[in-house]
Amino acid sequence: MKLSRIKTDKRDAQAICDYGIYNTVPLYNQISDMQSECRQLLSLKVNYLKRRTSTKNKLHGERVMGTPSKMVVRSLLLDKKHIDRELAKIEKRLLLLVKQSSQRELTLLKSIPGIGDKTAVFLIVATDSFRKFSNASQLCSYLGTTPMIKRSGSSVRGRSRISKMGNRNLRNLIFMCSMSAYKYNRPCKAIHARIISKGKSSKLALMAVCNKLIHQAFAIVKSGVEYNPYYASVRKGSI
Repeated sequence: MKLSRIKTDKRDAQAICDYGIYNTVPLYNQISDMQSECRQLLSLKVNYLKRRTSTKNKLHGERVMGTPSKMVVRSLLLDKKHIDRELAKIEKRLLLLVKQSSQRELTLLKSIPGIGDKTAVFLIVATDSFRKFSNASQLCSYLGTTPMIKRSGSSVRGRSRISKMGNRNLRNLIFMCSMSAYKYNRPCKAIHARIISKGKSSKLALMAVCNKLIHQAFAIVKSGVEYNPYYASVRKGSI
């Protein structure tokens, strides 16, 4: 793409044409009605979760004031109850749809210690049953759990951080899963212990566990083999 000082329909059309000439543009694959409904339900669920958090914070704020209005507290409690009821309906419908279309992937993902129904459903819907990515590294980049390094010459030595350039909601879910996985998932536990033994922070170790979980999920779904704590991968050409 070229820099341009002109912004007109003609120039935009030319830019789109040039992009198509110089780049290999994949064909668009229309999603099914079930996939569309799952994405809509997932988006609605995220909105309801934000609303519930806001309502909880407002309720807490009213109570710590000392003399909360009974009418305000009652209204906030009713709002929270309604949101909880709607979230339960959404999660039930999402699980039903995923079971109908991706029961195999759901069963495989739930065999991994640390991953439950909510995370498995979110992974399947967000990745289109892992068909949107060709390898686990792409999925890690999509979730924003890969490191971002800032260095230039000998003067700029920025601290490495995760990129956070992906799906924040799914990344948060995976991070919560890592807190359970480093205790009960054998490979994740080994990675966490190794990083902690080097004097690194617990959060850094948990992010490494997140990436390990993502690689496990991708490999298990693609291979069709359930989680095995004693499985050891063998690189091609190493035998």
